[in-house]
Amino acid sequence: MANIHPHINFNGNAEEAFTFYKSVFGGEFSKIVRLKDIAGPDFPIPENEAHKILNIALPIGNAILMGNDVPEAMGRVNENENRSKIVVTAASKEEADKIYHGLSAGGNVEMPISETPWGSYFGMLRDKFGIEWMVEYSLV
Repeated sequence: MANIHPHINFNGNAEEAFTFYKSVFGGEFSKIVRLKDIAGPDFPIPENEAHKILNIALPIGNAILMGNDVPEAMGRVNENENRSKIVVTAASKEEADKIYHGLSAGGNVEMPISETPWGSYFGMLRDKFGIEWMVEYSLV
């Protein structure tokens, strides 16, 4: 069976965002590759972008959250656009609360976490980096 691994683009703050996500979900980064790591004569990297993230990965359960910084030459990511939401399915109501409240710190609540008519404990938010999340725990 295939796995889904969300990948998020950032405008130079991928490492800050992933450090925040690590503080919420725990664990360790399985990969951090900077633009300078792939620099060479055929692929020069401007000094102001050398420390930006080419690829960062944070295992969360059986999935991996991945991201990168978009090089300036490729333009900016619109941080106010309606990005795809990342769904987190918690193992307990307590875990759902912990994740929801952690991710919503400094962000915007779109739907407070609560019991729903469809048998779920569910909430939606946009974190302080503009990423949209849905957190749920199945009550049935």
